[in-house]
Amino acid sequence: MSSTRFASYGVRGWSASAPPVMPSEEEKPKAAANSFTTEDGKAIVSYWGVTPPKIVKEDGTAWKWNCFRPWESYKPDISIDVTKHHKPGTTMDKFAYWTVQVLKYPTYLFFQRRHMCHAMLLETVAAVPGMVGGMLLHCKSLRRFEQSGGWIKALLEEAENERMHLMTFIEIAKPQWYERALVFAVQGVFFNAYFLAYLASPKLAHRIVGYLEEEAVNSYSEFLKDLDNGSFENVPAPAIAIDYWRLPPNSTLRDVVFVIRADEAHHRDLNHYASDIQCQGQELKDTPAPIGYH
Repeated sequence: MSSTRFASYGVRGWSASAPPVMPSEEEKPKAAANSFTTEDGKAIVSYWGVTPPKIVKEDGTAWKWNCFRPWESYKPDISIDVTKHHKPGTTMDKFAYWTVQVLKYPTYLFFQRRHMCHAMLLETVAAVPGMVGGMLLHCKSLRRFEQSGGWIKALLEEAENERMHLMTFIEIAKPQWYERALVFAVQGVFFNAYFLAYLASPKLAHRIVGYLEEEAVNSYSEFLKDLDNGSFENVPAPAIAIDYWRLPPNSTLRDVVFVIRADEAHHRDLNHYASDIQCQGQELKDTPAPIGYH
């Protein structure tokens, strides 16, 4: 791949009353070599020599996405069984299941058949558990001087995948101010609640996420039904989705929802699997994580 230097402008001696110090005459040639012009025409110069590459596709066109790279794209596995359900058996399972059932009804009543807004709220919440779990396992690994079995990366990978779902949906729909406010409130409460739950019982936390992902699969199945019966317009797929999931150029919103549902089913299995490991008295670090499972 060809590369061009990207950079951020190095500012020295900056204060509220003084402008940034510009490169000296001796430094200008080096700074020019480390410069890059952004899409809006602004020149960015790196005094520090930071050189993120300019990436191109196989056909030679520029890679337009900074939020993910070509090697992070993938062909989704859509053969996964989306009907699977973990039947709650233990008291912990039943607590996790009914916690999710209680939490889902207010959102269903609020959004009803407004699938796009519902999906955006769903993804802002779904991207939290992987980040929280990965962060806490990371700190645990540092404290105990032990490896994680790959679970840190697997959970952060899950969080990033969920975030890309959101990046896809916001290309199609723009949330209203009250929906943004709801996301802000729900995410704030959920992050702290899940953080405490994971500290108290990781196996319970993963079981809750497993059931949350089951509900996400059901929600996207309803979305697909409304797309199929014409209740929701099947618009062309956004370009970011086509590149992220390596979809055909003529893909539609239905194709995007179909692969997102498959992703959610994979996250469902991963979290139920993580909970099962710990319910059987083992630690996650002793079982290789299914990195790249989605």
